[in-house]
Amino acid sequence: MNIKKISQNNITTRILKNKTFLNGLEKISEHGTSFSAGTSLLMSLTVRPLAIYSTEKENKQYAISNSICSGIIKFGMVEAIALPIENAVKHIDKKPKLFLKNSENFVGTRAYKLVTQLFKLGAGFITAVPKSILTIALIPILMDKLFFNKKQNKNSPQEITNKPKNKKVDFTGNLSEKLAKNLGKIIDNPKVQNFAKKYENKDKDIAKHITAGTDILLTSTFAFQTQRSNKIKENRKKALIYNNVISTAITLLGGYGIDKLIKNKTSKFIDKFKQINATDPKLNKYIEGLNILRPAIIFAGIYYGILPIFSTFMAEKIDKYIEKHNTKIGA
Repeated sequence: MNIKKISQNNITTRILKNKTFLNGLEKISEHGTSFSAGTSLLMSLTVRPLAIYSTEKENKQYAISNSICSGIIKFGMVEAIALPIENAVKHIDKKPKLFLKNSENFVGTRAYKLVTQLFKLGAGFITAVPKSILTIALIPILMDKLFFNKKQNKNSPQEITNKPKNKKVDFTGNLSEKLAKNLGKIIDNPKVQNFAKKYENKDKDIAKHITAGTDILLTSTFAFQTQRSNKIKENRKKALIYNNVISTAITLLGGYGIDKLIKNKTSKFIDKFKQINATDPKLNKYIEGLNILRPAIIFAGIYYGILPIFSTFMAEKIDKYIEKHNTKIGA
Protein backbone atom coordinates (compact mmCIF):
# COMPACT_ATOMS: atom_id res chain seq x y z
CA MET A 1 0.00 0.00 0.00
CA ASN A 2 2.79 2.42 0.91
CA ILE A 3 4.60 1.74 -2.37
CA LYS A 4 1.42 2.58 -4.30
CA LYS A 5 0.96 5.84 -2.46
CA ILE A 6 4.54 6.91 -3.10
CA SER A 7 4.15 6.08 -6.80
CA GLN A 8 0.99 8.23 -7.03
CA ASN A 9 2.67 11.11 -5.24
CA ASN A 10 5.65 10.94 -7.59
CA ILE A 11 3.35 11.05 -10.63
CA THR A 12 1.40 13.99 -9.15
CA THR A 13 4.60 15.84 -8.35
CA ARG A 14 5.94 15.37 -11.88
CA ILE A 15 2.70 16.70 -13.37
CA LEU A 16 2.53 19.73 -11.08
CA LYS A 17 6.18 20.56 -11.76
CA ASN A 18 5.92 19.93 -15.49
CA LYS A 19 7.35 22.92 -17.40
CA THR A 20 4.67 22.85 -20.09
CA PHE A 21 1.91 22.84 -17.46
CA LEU A 22 3.56 25.68 -15.50
CA ASN A 23 4.22 27.73 -18.64
CA GLY A 24 0.57 27.30 -19.57
CA LEU A 25 -0.54 28.61 -16.17
CA GLU A 26 1.84 31.56 -16.54
CA LYS A 27 0.36 32.42 -19.95
CA ILE A 28 -3.19 32.16 -18.56
CA SER A 29 -2.14 34.47 -15.72
CA GLU A 30 -0.74 37.03 -18.15
CA HIS A 31 -3.56 36.73 -20.71
CA GLY A 32 -6.55 35.63 -18.63
CA THR A 33 -9.17 37.54 -20.61
CA SER A 34 -7.72 36.35 -23.92
CA PHE A 35 -7.79 32.77 -22.64
CA SER A 36 -11.45 33.07 -21.60
CA ALA A 37 -12.40 34.75 -24.88
CA GLY A 38 -10.51 32.13 -26.90
CA THR A 39 -12.27 29.33 -25.02
CA SER A 40 -15.63 31.03 -25.62
CA LEU A 41 -14.86 31.51 -29.32
CA LEU A 42 -13.92 27.87 -29.83
CA MET A 43 -16.99 26.55 -28.04
CA SER A 44 -19.40 29.12 -29.52
CA LEU A 45 -18.36 28.06 -33.03
CA THR A 46 -18.50 24.30 -32.35
CA VAL A 47 -20.05 22.80 -29.22
CA ARG A 48 -22.93 25.24 -28.69
CA PRO A 49 -24.23 25.36 -32.31
CA LEU A 50 -24.16 21.56 -32.51
CA ALA A 51 -26.06 21.27 -29.24
CA ILE A 52 -28.67 23.81 -30.34
CA TYR A 53 -29.17 22.06 -33.69
CA SER A 54 -31.82 19.68 -32.34
CA THR A 55 -34.35 22.46 -31.57
CA GLU A 56 -37.11 23.93 -33.74
CA LYS A 57 -36.03 25.36 -37.06
CA GLU A 58 -36.31 29.14 -36.81
CA ASN A 59 -35.44 29.50 -33.12
CA LYS A 60 -32.55 27.14 -33.79
CA GLN A 61 -31.26 29.41 -36.54
CA TYR A 62 -31.39 32.53 -34.38
CA ALA A 63 -29.72 30.77 -31.44
CA ILE A 64 -26.88 29.38 -33.60
CA SER A 65 -26.34 32.77 -35.25
CA ASN A 66 -26.28 34.41 -31.81
CA SER A 67 -23.67 31.92 -30.60
CA ILE A 68 -21.36 32.44 -33.59
CA CYS A 69 -21.68 36.25 -33.64
CA SER A 70 -21.18 36.49 -29.89
CA GLY A 71 -18.02 34.37 -29.93
CA ILE A 72 -16.41 36.20 -32.86
CA ILE A 73 -17.19 39.69 -31.54
CA LYS A 74 -16.07 38.87 -28.01
CA PHE A 75 -12.76 37.50 -29.24
CA GLY A 76 -12.19 40.47 -31.56
CA MET A 77 -12.85 43.01 -28.82
CA VAL A 78 -10.61 41.17 -26.38
CA GLU A 79 -7.78 41.20 -28.91
CA ALA A 80 -8.29 44.95 -29.37
CA ILE A 81 -8.64 45.97 -25.71
CA ALA A 82 -7.44 43.26 -23.35
CA LEU A 83 -4.11 42.55 -25.04
CA PRO A 84 -2.72 46.08 -24.57
CA ILE A 85 -3.69 45.95 -20.88
CA GLU A 86 -2.18 42.49 -20.45
CA ASN A 87 1.06 43.56 -22.13
CA ALA A 88 1.20 46.76 -20.07
CA VAL A 89 0.92 44.75 -16.85
CA LYS A 90 3.65 42.46 -18.15
CA HIS A 91 5.90 45.52 -18.61
CA ILE A 92 5.27 46.56 -15.00
CA ASP A 93 5.98 43.02 -13.76
CA LYS A 94 9.34 42.96 -15.53
CA LYS A 95 10.46 46.55 -14.81
CA PRO A 96 8.60 47.84 -11.71
CA LYS A 97 11.23 50.54 -11.06
CA LEU A 98 10.52 52.08 -14.45
CA PHE A 99 6.74 52.38 -14.02
CA LEU A 100 6.21 52.59 -10.25
CA LYS A 101 7.52 55.33 -7.97
CA ASN A 102 7.16 54.08 -4.40
CA SER A 103 5.52 50.69 -4.84
CA GLU A 104 8.42 48.39 -5.63
CA ASN A 105 7.78 46.33 -2.48
CA PHE A 106 4.11 46.09 -3.45
CA VAL A 107 4.95 44.16 -6.65
CA GLY A 108 4.67 40.40 -6.28
CA THR A 109 2.31 40.50 -3.31
CA ARG A 110 -1.20 39.00 -3.37
CA ALA A 111 -2.62 42.52 -3.22
CA TYR A 112 -0.63 43.53 -6.31
CA LYS A 113 -1.86 40.43 -8.15
CA LEU A 114 -5.43 41.32 -7.22
CA VAL A 115 -5.09 44.83 -8.70
CA THR A 116 -3.46 43.67 -11.92
CA GLN A 117 -6.00 40.85 -12.27
CA LEU A 118 -8.78 43.43 -12.02
CA PHE A 119 -7.11 45.43 -14.80
CA LYS A 120 -6.83 42.43 -17.09
CA LEU A 121 -10.16 40.72 -16.44
CA GLY A 122 -12.04 44.03 -16.35
CA ALA A 123 -11.62 44.36 -20.12
CA GLY A 124 -14.42 41.85 -20.64
CA PHE A 125 -16.77 43.89 -18.45
CA ILE A 126 -15.89 47.15 -20.23
CA THR A 127 -16.65 45.66 -23.65
CA ALA A 128 -19.90 43.95 -22.61
CA VAL A 129 -22.29 46.65 -23.86
CA PRO A 130 -20.70 47.26 -27.31
CA LYS A 131 -20.32 43.50 -27.72
CA SER A 132 -24.07 42.99 -27.24
CA ILE A 133 -24.91 45.84 -29.62
CA LEU A 134 -22.67 44.45 -32.36
CA THR A 135 -23.97 40.91 -31.79
CA ILE A 136 -27.56 42.03 -32.31
CA ALA A 137 -26.56 43.93 -35.46
CA LEU A 138 -24.79 40.91 -36.97
CA ILE A 139 -27.36 38.20 -36.15
CA PRO A 140 -29.73 39.00 -39.10
CA ILE A 141 -26.77 39.26 -41.49
CA LEU A 142 -25.33 35.92 -40.42
CA MET A 143 -28.81 34.37 -40.43
CA ASP A 144 -29.14 35.30 -44.10
CA LYS A 145 -25.72 33.98 -45.04
CA LEU A 146 -25.92 30.74 -43.03
CA PHE A 147 -29.48 29.63 -43.68
CA PHE A 148 -30.95 31.51 -46.64
CA ASN A 149 -28.03 32.14 -48.99
CA LYS A 150 -25.71 29.18 -49.38
CA LYS A 151 -23.44 30.90 -51.92
CA GLN A 152 -20.13 32.24 -50.68
CA ASN A 153 -19.64 35.95 -51.10
CA LYS A 154 -17.67 38.83 -49.64
CA ASN A 155 -19.63 38.87 -46.42
CA SER A 156 -19.69 35.11 -45.82
CA PRO A 157 -19.30 33.97 -42.20
CA GLN A 158 -16.12 32.13 -43.13
CA GLU A 159 -14.50 35.34 -44.29
CA ILE A 160 -15.76 37.22 -41.25
CA THR A 161 -14.14 34.57 -39.07
CA ASN A 162 -10.84 34.78 -40.94
CA LYS A 163 -10.54 38.56 -41.14
CA PRO A 164 -9.10 39.07 -37.64
CA LYS A 165 -6.35 36.54 -38.45
CA ASN A 166 -5.25 38.47 -41.54
CA LYS A 167 -4.91 41.74 -39.70
CA LYS A 168 -2.09 41.88 -37.21
CA VAL A 169 -2.23 44.64 -34.65
CA ASP A 170 0.96 45.61 -32.85
CA PHE A 171 0.35 46.09 -29.14
CA THR A 172 4.02 46.27 -28.22
CA GLY A 173 6.36 49.22 -27.93
CA ASN A 174 5.11 52.73 -27.20
CA LEU A 175 1.43 51.84 -26.72
CA SER A 176 2.12 49.20 -24.06
CA GLU A 177 4.69 51.40 -22.31
CA LYS A 178 2.36 54.42 -22.21
CA LEU A 179 -0.46 52.28 -20.89
CA ALA A 180 1.93 50.73 -18.34
CA LYS A 181 2.81 54.23 -17.07
CA ASN A 182 -0.89 55.08 -16.63
CA LEU A 183 -1.60 51.78 -14.88
CA GLY A 184 1.49 52.35 -12.75
CA LYS A 185 0.00 55.63 -11.49
CA ILE A 186 -3.15 53.77 -10.43
CA ILE A 187 -1.12 51.07 -8.67
CA ASP A 188 0.94 53.76 -6.88
CA ASN A 189 -2.24 55.25 -5.42
CA PRO A 190 -2.36 54.46 -1.65
CA LYS A 191 -6.16 54.04 -1.72
CA VAL A 192 -5.90 51.41 -4.44
CA GLN A 193 -3.21 49.55 -2.50
CA ASN A 194 -5.20 49.69 0.73
CA PHE A 195 -8.26 48.34 -1.07
CA ALA A 196 -6.19 45.53 -2.57
CA LYS A 197 -4.62 44.62 0.77
CA LYS A 198 -8.05 44.53 2.38
CA TYR A 199 -9.41 42.06 -0.18
CA GLU A 200 -6.23 40.23 -1.17
CA ASN A 201 -7.54 36.95 0.27
CA LYS A 202 -10.40 37.11 -2.26
CA ASP A 203 -7.98 36.82 -5.19
CA LYS A 204 -9.07 33.23 -5.89
CA ASP A 205 -12.67 34.39 -6.49
CA ILE A 206 -12.12 37.60 -8.46
CA ALA A 207 -12.17 35.87 -11.88
CA LYS A 208 -15.45 34.16 -10.99
CA HIS A 209 -17.12 37.38 -9.82
CA ILE A 210 -15.98 39.42 -12.83
CA THR A 211 -17.21 36.67 -15.18
CA ALA A 212 -20.61 36.68 -13.45
CA GLY A 213 -20.90 40.47 -13.54
CA THR A 214 -19.93 40.54 -17.21
CA ASP A 215 -22.50 37.87 -18.09
CA ILE A 216 -25.27 39.77 -16.29
CA LEU A 217 -24.38 43.02 -18.08
CA LEU A 218 -24.12 41.22 -21.44
CA THR A 219 -27.52 39.55 -21.04
CA SER A 220 -29.25 42.75 -19.90
CA THR A 221 -27.84 44.74 -22.83
CA PHE A 222 -28.60 41.92 -25.25
CA ALA A 223 -32.24 41.73 -24.12
CA PHE A 224 -32.67 45.51 -24.41
CA GLN A 225 -31.09 45.69 -27.87
CA THR A 226 -33.02 42.65 -29.13
CA GLN A 227 -36.32 44.22 -28.14
CA ARG A 228 -35.40 47.44 -29.97
CA SER A 229 -34.03 45.75 -33.12
CA ASN A 230 -36.06 46.22 -36.30
CA LYS A 231 -34.06 43.56 -38.17
CA ILE A 232 -35.09 40.62 -35.99
CA LYS A 233 -38.61 39.26 -36.52
CA GLU A 234 -41.03 40.29 -33.78
CA ASN A 235 -42.23 36.73 -33.22
CA ARG A 236 -38.60 35.56 -32.66
CA LYS A 237 -37.47 38.28 -30.22
CA LYS A 238 -38.99 36.83 -27.07
CA ALA A 239 -37.56 33.35 -27.63
CA LEU A 240 -34.11 34.84 -28.26
CA ILE A 241 -34.30 36.94 -25.09
CA TYR A 242 -35.61 34.05 -22.97
CA ASN A 243 -32.86 31.83 -24.34
CA ASN A 244 -30.15 34.24 -23.16
CA VAL A 245 -31.74 35.00 -19.79
CA ILE A 246 -32.31 31.30 -18.97
CA SER A 247 -28.79 30.40 -20.11
CA THR A 248 -27.17 33.13 -18.03
CA ALA A 249 -29.25 32.42 -14.91
CA ILE A 250 -28.58 28.69 -14.92
CA THR A 251 -24.90 29.19 -15.81
CA LEU A 252 -24.38 31.52 -12.85
CA LEU A 253 -26.33 29.37 -10.40
CA GLY A 254 -24.68 26.20 -11.63
CA GLY A 255 -21.22 27.77 -11.83
CA TYR A 256 -21.30 29.13 -8.29
CA GLY A 257 -22.87 25.89 -7.04
CA ILE A 258 -20.23 23.64 -8.59
CA ASP A 259 -17.43 25.97 -7.50
CA LYS A 260 -18.74 25.78 -3.92
CA LEU A 261 -18.94 21.98 -4.04
CA ILE A 262 -15.34 21.63 -5.18
CA LYS A 263 -14.03 24.45 -2.95
CA ASN A 264 -12.38 22.14 -0.39
CA LYS A 265 -10.77 19.94 -3.03
CA THR A 266 -9.57 23.00 -4.94
CA SER A 267 -8.03 24.51 -1.79
CA LYS A 268 -6.23 21.23 -1.01
CA PHE A 269 -4.97 21.02 -4.58
CA ILE A 270 -3.63 24.59 -4.49
CA ASP A 271 -1.98 23.99 -1.10
CA LYS A 272 -0.25 20.92 -2.50
CA PHE A 273 0.71 22.85 -5.63
CA LYS A 274 2.25 25.58 -3.48
CA GLN A 275 4.29 23.05 -1.51
CA ILE A 276 5.61 21.34 -4.62
CA ASN A 277 6.56 24.63 -6.33
CA ALA A 278 7.42 26.60 -3.18
CA THR A 279 10.87 27.65 -4.45
CA ASP A 280 9.67 28.76 -7.89
CA PRO A 281 9.78 32.60 -8.18
CA LYS A 282 6.76 32.53 -10.51
CA LEU A 283 4.52 30.71 -7.99
CA ASN A 284 2.11 33.66 -7.65
CA LYS A 285 1.61 33.72 -11.42
CA TYR A 286 0.86 30.01 -11.47
CA ILE A 287 -1.71 30.40 -8.68
CA GLU A 288 -3.32 33.30 -10.55
CA GLY A 289 -3.49 31.11 -13.66
CA LEU A 290 -5.20 28.33 -11.70
CA ASN A 291 -7.72 30.80 -10.27
CA ILE A 292 -8.58 31.99 -13.79
CA LEU A 293 -8.62 28.49 -15.29
CA ARG A 294 -11.09 27.04 -12.74
CA PRO A 295 -14.10 29.34 -13.32
CA ALA A 296 -13.39 29.57 -17.06
CA ILE A 297 -13.76 25.81 -17.44
CA ILE A 298 -16.78 25.57 -15.12
CA PHE A 299 -18.77 28.44 -16.64
CA ALA A 300 -17.86 27.57 -20.24
CA GLY A 301 -18.69 23.91 -19.69
CA ILE A 302 -22.15 24.74 -18.37
CA TYR A 303 -22.96 27.55 -20.82
CA TYR A 304 -21.67 25.99 -24.02
CA GLY A 305 -21.94 22.28 -23.32
CA ILE A 306 -24.89 21.56 -21.03
CA LEU A 307 -27.36 24.41 -21.44
CA PRO A 308 -27.94 25.05 -25.17
CA ILE A 309 -30.60 22.40 -25.73
CA PHE A 310 -32.33 23.01 -22.39
CA SER A 311 -32.39 26.82 -22.58
CA THR A 312 -33.50 26.94 -26.23
CA PHE A 313 -36.20 24.32 -25.56
CA MET A 314 -37.44 26.22 -22.49
CA ALA A 315 -37.36 29.55 -24.35
CA GLU A 316 -39.59 28.09 -27.08
CA LYS A 317 -42.03 26.64 -24.52
CA ILE A 318 -42.27 29.92 -22.60
CA ASP A 319 -42.67 31.89 -25.81
CA LYS A 320 -45.50 29.61 -27.01
CA TYR A 321 -47.19 29.72 -23.61
CA ILE A 322 -47.18 33.54 -23.56
CA GLU A 323 -48.45 33.73 -27.16
CA LYS A 324 -51.24 31.26 -26.34
CA HIS A 325 -52.13 33.16 -23.16
CA ASN A 326 -52.20 36.51 -25.04
CA THR A 327 -54.38 34.98 -27.77
CA LYS A 328 -56.94 33.84 -25.16
CA ILE A 329 -57.00 37.31 -23.58
CA GLY A 330 -57.42 38.91 -27.01
CA ALA A 331 -60.29 36.56 -27.81
